[in-house]
Amino acid sequence: MGDKVPEERDFQCRSRGDEHNISLEQILEKLAASAEGLSSEEASRRIGLCGRNVFEETGKQSLLIKYLKQYRNFFSLLLLFGSILSFIAEWLDPGQGNIFIAIALLGVVILNGSFTFIQEYQAERIMASFKNLIPPKARVLRDGEIKEILATEIVVGDVVYLEEGDKIPADGRLIEENSLKVDNSPITGEAEPQLRSLNCTHPNMLECRNMVFSGTLVQTGNGKALIFGTGSDTQIGKLAALTEQTSSVDTPIRKELNDFIKVISAIAIFLGVSFFLVGFLIQDTFLANLIFAIGIIVANVPEGLLPTVTLALSLASKRMAKRNALIKQLESVETLGSTTVICTDKTGTLTQNKMAIHSVYTGSGHLDVEKKANPSDVFLRVATICNNSRLTEEKPGYKGDPTEGSLLVYASEFTDINKMKDEFPRLAEYPFDSKKQRMQVISKTPTGEMEAYLKGAPEVIIDMCSHIMIDGIEEILDEVEKKSLDEQHLVMAKKGERVLAFAYRKADSDNEYDDGFIFIAFAGAVDPPRPEAKEAIKKCHLAGIKVVMITGDHPVTARSIAETVGLTDDHIEPVLITGSELEELSTEELAQRLKAPSIVFARTSPIQKLKIVRAFQAAGEIVTMTGDGVNDAPAMKNADMGVAMGSGTDVAREAADMVLLDDNFATIVNAIEEGRTVFDNIKKFIAYILTSNVPEILPFIAFVLLALPLPMNVQLILAIDLGTDILPALSLAVEKGEGDIMKRPPRSREEKLLTPQVLLTSYGIKGPIEAAAGFACYFAVLFDGGWKWGQQLPFTDTLYMQAITAFFAAVIVCQIANVFTSRTRRQSVLTKGFFSNRMVLLGIASELLILAFIIYNPLVNLVFNTAAISMKYVLIAVPFALLLLGVDEFRKYAIRKDSPFVTRFFKW
Repeated sequence: MGDKVPEERDFQCRSRGDEHNISLEQILEKLAASAEGLSSEEASRRIGLCGRNVFEETGKQSLLIKYLKQYRNFFSLLLLFGSILSFIAEWLDPGQGNIFIAIALLGVVILNGSFTFIQEYQAERIMASFKNLIPPKARVLRDGEIKEILATEIVVGDVVYLEEGDKIPADGRLIEENSLKVDNSPITGEAEPQLRSLNCTHPNMLECRNMVFSGTLVQTGNGKALIFGTGSDTQIGKLAALTEQTSSVDTPIRKELNDFIKVISAIAIFLGVSFFLVGFLIQDTFLANLIFAIGIIVANVPEGLLPTVTLALSLASKRMAKRNALIKQLESVETLGSTTVICTDKTGTLTQNKMAIHSVYTGSGHLDVEKKANPSDVFLRVATICNNSRLTEEKPGYKGDPTEGSLLVYASEFTDINKMKDEFPRLAEYPFDSKKQRMQVISKTPTGEMEAYLKGAPEVIIDMCSHIMIDGIEEILDEVEKKSLDEQHLVMAKKGERVLAFAYRKADSDNEYDDGFIFIAFAGAVDPPRPEAKEAIKKCHLAGIKVVMITGDHPVTARSIAETVGLTDDHIEPVLITGSELEELSTEELAQRLKAPSIVFARTSPIQKLKIVRAFQAAGEIVTMTGDGVNDAPAMKNADMGVAMGSGTDVAREAADMVLLDDNFATIVNAIEEGRTVFDNIKKFIAYILTSNVPEILPFIAFVLLALPLPMNVQLILAIDLGTDILPALSLAVEKGEGDIMKRPPRSREEKLLTPQVLLTSYGIKGPIEAAAGFACYFAVLFDGGWKWGQQLPFTDTLYMQAITAFFAAVIVCQIANVFTSRTRRQSVLTKGFFSNRMVLLGIASELLILAFIIYNPLVNLVFNTAAISMKYVLIAVPFALLLLGVDEFRKYAIRKDSPFVTRFFKW
């Protein structure tokens, strides 16, 4: 039998650890591979043998552990404690109904924990599914062609192409590199990007420069790698297997909720213990006061809060997803609401990312681009060879940097791109550097000579040129001609064109050259602004949000785009700061310049973007930073909210808190509006649910201090907190933002969910009105039934059961008015359409249905110790409900009119 072809030879799925220090021929032999890649059939066979390029996340908590963690919060512990006390009370004195309270409280805890767990689990699943919308991909050699495949499909023996901005998909040995630098910090912790080489430079694989590792990032340059380790066999896969679950850091909203729980729990415990002691001194009845203490605690704990908050955040993230904004962490939704400054890049965010060559200027004059006037061969060579983008059949016709892509599309109209690349192969590449602002390639010509091709910022390229090409003839480029070229460049830039200069020279080595070039041409590319960007920026200005454009373009081009998208108008003249100016500014000078209402940064570097973000933060601003490239990642990571473009690099998406699928600035503004709305809505239903605490607590206080028959039992409190209040509270979670929500200034970083103003409004105004309604209905029933003050009634007395039923009904009637008025914080509720939130109507219908069951259903009467009452007693509560509505409308009116007293004490 003859020798097997490479793909049919035996190979090992797992690496042996010597791939860095053996020869390229040896590793190809070991992997049964070739530098020309694998066939699709062989790749499929290897997936079957070795599995896909994924590894199981270790340290993940089991569903059971996640479920049990829902019971760690103070609310659950308090209710569990109450349930235990009720079981003890039933054991000491059977037949008093304490067993129902114990079971009810235990049921509440289980329902609460289960609901919150389900919501968070669904949210995790949704977030995981969002990742699949933008899955990591890789370019590999398959069947002799370059193909883009999912990174999970990569197998041992594949040849993978690496470019700036890529996350390396698997462990590989380099077989080609051009000024390749990688960020190995995910593996080694080294922050400084590491230069790569084709040679073995260290006996330790992790230190060897001919290696690239899964999960690390290509910072600059490009290359090709032969894959020898995938999935769990990669270095990062092995590290993951040893990683234990780390504790997560609480988000601002989670901290807020924890603070809220502590405050409310402290109130509950304080009141429960205090009145237990007071009641014991007055009545000296242990069991009666024990039940009383349980009631106080249950009345103070808003049992439905946590599931409602979780649902509100989940619904907000779903709404944002429908608007093309994917939130990576559920609780960071509300962070957007406090944004005061948006630092945005230009290309693809404010513009459409549809670069096209608009004009070409040579030493001989302008070329008519519309009529497709032929450019020179040397210009086409520089535009094609000194270029890392590639043509595709999909829109916009290229893959890679938009400006480079537009050059390829333009050049392809006059020459065969692939043929030219074959005829002028690269010998060396010196990639674009944000400091040098140029890219240079050394190529071999068909005659065997070498040429250096150069493109970059016009001011940089002109300084490197000693000659200019005019009508095919090289002429000296003197200072007068350089000044003329500068003027022509500015004319193009003022039209909003992104201008690149092109030059070339003869070369005698593959070293980088700094002078002696021949100027060929300027090419101006235009990326039209997004039509919705201007309106979105106007919306930001109305919302008190400063929009700052940061771009690498020439200042004149940046100024033109800023004017087009609405960053400047008759009243606002943007402050223009270049990268070089930024370097010279002191911290104090920069802080002063940042106070301008509109700012445009031009010719900026990645380090300067980070400096800008930190300067804004030092001034107390909440910064949202957008970006799509490797150079944006540090600034995005340091910003309060990092926003990545869906079409951007893996690096940018990993650094971001939110990903925009449509790369649209208007989507950021929509997301900020959603963030503001969700914070507003959480406050609304906190104010709503706290209001009913007062009519739940006062009956127990009256029971102890005034020796009244207990006006409301624990079962009815639970019926409110986990029955009648739940759907209305949830309806507030889906309430649309108020009409002025994007006309207010951003909320302060110090603004809390639970404020003294919220407590004053709920406990000091609305709650007492509801309690008054409850007592009015309660006493109306008692006095009509012949009750005398001081007379005690057994719990089984029909008159007593009717009285507590009337109290309960009054609270429900007032809560209906409360949910209506809670739909807004500042505006009149009358500005909201009656049917604009149908869930509110559904919530009210559920309240009335539960109320009817508790009043009129005999079986339900047994559970809640209630009895049927006349409708006239329920109607007594209606004037109180109207009063509650009217008082809160007056509060909002006074706030809108900036009444000092009301604003200070009741604005929440």
